[in-house]
Amino acid sequence: MAAISHHWPVYGHDWAVEHLRRGMAHGRTRHAYLIVGPESVGKNTLAHTLAQALNCTDPDERARPCGRCRSCMLIASGNHPDILYSELDGAVLKIEEIRSVTSRIALKPYEARYRVAILRDFDRAQPRAQDALLKTLEEPPPNAVLILLAPTTDSLLSTIVSRSQVISLRPVPAQVIQDALLERWNAGPEQAALLARLSGGRMGWAIRALEDPSLLDQRHDALDLLEQVLSVNRAGRFALAEDLSKDKLALVPLLELWQTYWRDVLLLGEGGDVPITNLDREDSLRQLAHDIAPDDAFKALSATRETLRQLVYNLNLRLALEVMFLDYPGLAR
Repeated sequence: MAAISHHWPVYGHDWAVEHLRRGMAHGRTRHAYLIVGPESVGKNTLAHTLAQALNCTDPDERARPCGRCRSCMLIASGNHPDILYSELDGAVLKIEEIRSVTSRIALKPYEARYRVAILRDFDRAQPRAQDALLKTLEEPPPNAVLILLAPTTDSLLSTIVSRSQVISLRPVPAQVIQDALLERWNAGPEQAALLARLSGGRMGWAIRALEDPSLLDQRHDALDLLEQVLSVNRAGRFALAEDLSKDKLALVPLLELWQTYWRDVLLLGEGGDVPITNLDREDSLRQLAHDIAPDDAFKALSATRETLRQLVYNLNLRLALEVMFLDYPGLAR
């Protein structure tokens, strides 16, 4: 059975749900939550389910969120008047948007118990924009809850982090994702097993890939691109770096996928029993693990991880990618 967290439609994050439920049951709802974790791991789902639980009108508190009352259904559809959202301007969460959210959340709820602001992609808020949120965190309005979503706390001001309840979501076990796809989304057994393994612990990605098969094609193309990087010389890699640097938003899922590739190479090179993620690339992964040393795979994995971490800063993307590619194996010494 899929590990659904009680009746909350949240898979694989039981501890987080139980923590939030206990807090609500004992009247310890916080004014600010900071939910961090990899892309598509379930941050947005948990945030919306928490907003539903806070405002559900089911008379039995233990049954909240019921998913059936007007409040729950409006939140699920994205149309509740007391649920506020931040919007990016390009790739940036600007100070004007933060100020707009804080001014609106200060108003009394129209019909709910709480006004809830869900600030997605908060890692893309510049320091001045984050500063604009501090006054609200320090002097929160009554009946207001802020939920901030970000991959990590790395780019966030320490004052933001310290004034929020941090909930760190980890990748969901493949078996939990597989069971959920079978039971709730009616996937076929082979399809569920493949998507669960390829998801890298990201429930959201697995669901989207089930509903939109083109995501698997995009993943295939992204791994082809990585293998192309390994086959070209320095000039070829620098040309690819220039092309990739033109779309910063696309780099996050790309590099996260490449991390799983290098992890698989490292696992195969060291001969461990841990199952690999990219099963459909097993032949090429084994060949690469045979051709390079585990230290080279680890160096490439570390370089990819570091570049991904740096994406939250205003860095020279092309230069960062060039440096990463120089740490990838295959270049003539």
